[in-house]
Amino acid sequence: MITATSPLLLIGGVILGIAALAIGLFLIPRSRNSAIALSRRRPNAGTQDSVLTRMTNSAVALVDGSVSASRASGTRLLLEQAGSRMRPADYVLLVICATFTGAVVGFILGGLLVAILFGILVPIGARMVLSVMTSRRRAQFEAQLGDTLQMLSGSMRAGHSLLRAVDAVALEAQSPTKEEFARIVGEVRLGRDLRDALLDAANRLHSEDFLWATQAIEIHREVGGDLAEVLDHVAETIRERSQIKGQVRALSAEGRLSAYVLIALPTGMFLYLSLANGTYIQPLFTHPVGWIMLVVAVVLLALGSFWLSRVVKIKF
Repeated sequence: MITATSPLLLIGGVILGIAALAIGLFLIPRSRNSAIALSRRRPNAGTQDSVLTRMTNSAVALVDGSVSASRASGTRLLLEQAGSRMRPADYVLLVICATFTGAVVGFILGGLLVAILFGILVPIGARMVLSVMTSRRRAQFEAQLGDTLQMLSGSMRAGHSLLRAVDAVALEAQSPTKEEFARIVGEVRLGRDLRDALLDAANRLHSEDFLWATQAIEIHREVGGDLAEVLDHVAETIRERSQIKGQVRALSAEGRLSAYVLIALPTGMFLYLSLANGTYIQPLFTHPVGWIMLVVAVVLLALGSFWLSRVVKIKF
């Protein structure tokens, strides 16, 4: 029975409060005049920030000043690869707040050890979310790369220069190709060499196929020739590779699903028992033998996850 002092009731209240806040921010229709700037609607009115906005800006400024340049550069690179426009200081502050919230929830559910566990899992989960977003964005870019090269070759056959063809792709392509090629055009217009901008994009996306296309463009700039025909051959090769990759993914789908189930099953059972019958697994946190079993379980689960990920990942 769930009493008034039950942790589940408190967690449910927190979840409902967060859901209500999300509904208030995203689902309630806003005023049509909200898109008009305040300076146009009220020319003589100054910008008045709320207390929450000032607190948030102060916290972001504090985090931005505390994070080192190298760490901020690494976080910025991760956010760029994931296609997120969030600033590094905003991301770090969000992770800190989520970690604190997770630690509080873990302390309510199972005490200090669970709070520490949740506090460790939240940053790892945030990094995994960025990794998933990066993988999806990379897959979308590679799926669009054949059509992108076809668009480049068509523009060059129409008489445009290479930079003008890249600009046309930036205007007509879909995301994420649109953003990446727009960035290339912007860097070239600021004085950067086109070769360096293309190589930087290929390294940022970790796309081997786009690296091949970049090398083909660079070879053409050195020796000359019909670049449109070269891009057509590269696009055909990339399409054939994409077809083979799709076949490999289809054949290895069962193995990947088995890996996901084997990884999620022990973790899910542990969380379920923690919520449903905490006293049953409490010796794992109160007895030295239980601590050793937890450490061994985490190590074995990590090794098994790594092994399964290597087995189902086929590189060619």
